Amino acid sequence: MNTYYCYHDTPIGPLLLAGDGKALSLLGFPGGSMARRHESDWIEKKSAFKEVIKQLDKYFAGELEEFDVPLAPEGTDFQQAVWQALTEIPYGETWSYGQLAKHIGKPKASRAVGAANGINPIPVIIPCHRVIGSNGKLTGFGGGLETKSYLLNLEAGARAPELNFA
Repeated sequence: MNTYYCYHDTPIGPLLLAGDGKALSLLGFPGGSMARRHESDWIEKKSAFKEVIKQLDKYFAGELEEFDVPLAPEGTDFQQAVWQALTEIPYGETWSYGQLAKHIGKPKASRAVGAANGINPIPVIIPCHRVIGSNGKLTGFGGGLETKSYLLNLEAGARAPELNFA
């Protein structure tokens, strides 16, 4: 099966979008520990991501709180459960790793939840940025803490300056 991709400019930099043309399987950041580039055998096809792009633009304009696009993240059953739970964190709110672990019925699995959160293949849309440390501090984020802060401020209604990825 073919993998299609495109890059889309956003206030947090150009995001890599990838999928099979029906569902999004990857959203990659331009920087941070989860920075991603397309693979050499992927096919560039921006039209495959029209709806994703439209919703991302509305999200970054503060006009969309919940994404409604087909997603196909690849992971274990546990990772899938964590990623599903992330979509249940209300827009503009944050949960701790412990709260997320309790939410999926595994209250002692905070570290495993953190690990699954850290490899979320579709950040922003699956909102792993809404998870913070139990002390209320921002913790690691694949796109970098500056990006995480930007997303949380956006959702809190605070206009953050655009990030500079030059």
